[in-house]
Amino acid sequence: MQQSSGAVRTRIVLDAMGGDYAPAEPVKGAVDAVNARSDIQVLLVGQEDVVREELAKYTYPEDQIQVVHAEEVIETAEPPVNAIRRKKQSSIVIGMNMVKQKEADAFVSAGSSGAILVGGQVIVGRIKGIERPPLAPLIPTEKGVSLLIDCGANVDARASHLVQFAKMGSIYMENVLGVKKPRVAIVNIGAEEEKGNALVKETFPLLKACEDINFVGSIEAREIPKGEADVIVCEAFVGNVILKLYEGLSSTLIGAIKKGMMSTLKSKIGAALALPALKSTLKTFDATQYGGAPLLGLNGLVVKTHGSAKAKEITNSIFQCVTFKEEDINGKIRKNIVSSAEQEGM
Repeated sequence: MQQSSGAVRTRIVLDAMGGDYAPAEPVKGAVDAVNARSDIQVLLVGQEDVVREELAKYTYPEDQIQVVHAEEVIETAEPPVNAIRRKKQSSIVIGMNMVKQKEADAFVSAGSSGAILVGGQVIVGRIKGIERPPLAPLIPTEKGVSLLIDCGANVDARASHLVQFAKMGSIYMENVLGVKKPRVAIVNIGAEEEKGNALVKETFPLLKACEDINFVGSIEAREIPKGEADVIVCEAFVGNVILKLYEGLSSTLIGAIKKGMMSTLKSKIGAALALPALKSTLKTFDATQYGGAPLLGLNGLVVKTHGSAKAKEITNSIFQCVTFKEEDINGKIRKNIVSSAEQEGM
């Protein structure tokens, strides 16, 4: 049954050629999205004959899916800057240009991370006044989810960048997730203010002085899964290590639990009794239900999903884009961050 939140449809460009399971999973994700909601139009960008072959497997409202031909594909191994510059007919470049030209509200891709990060800045462009756009995925915790910002876009960040990350992350969590006064923490090796490397020591007092965020201090890595903060601020090297460890540990633990449950007859019987509760617990740590990671601070929305994204993650990323547009996140970033910075500089 379709859900509708209004007559105006959110137009989302989906890279049909990006990811390990393209085009099958992106196409299925698009179909599932439009079959669930009537307020979405998905523009599938990719090699038209291949995309239409996949679409032919499904029934869907045909006015909600459009195919846009893109002859080229940017591969993960290609140097991002060269790929964006040379492959003008690729699904990533064409899709991002559609967002730039206001032909679409958002771009979603499971493709090359490097190309998406470069394309986001070069093609879509930064909001004036935003120094660096961070990549900000939601990660599951005991208390729900937290926003990890930045997890891959800015390895050599400055203190002023991290302050903007904290502000953008707070806006996102409050308006997209409905978290009131989201708790902001900076990743550190201890709780004390004087601990940390040069970047953390420089950033800490700046965050502490920000009146428009709810800064709660430092957070150690072990506290992240406990949900001790809603917005977790760090530069991209640290963030990417946290994210990859998180994902690897989750899959390892789930695999070990499943193996243990099937090891003996007694464990199999116990597993059958515990299955409903176990499924509920494992679902909490299923990152695919939260969608992809937005590249915040751009003139349009760009969302990067996992390269291994299946249809469920693609669909949820599409829904995420609708909320982003409805809540006018970019408008709030311009008003609350850029305008404030301009006033302080006057």
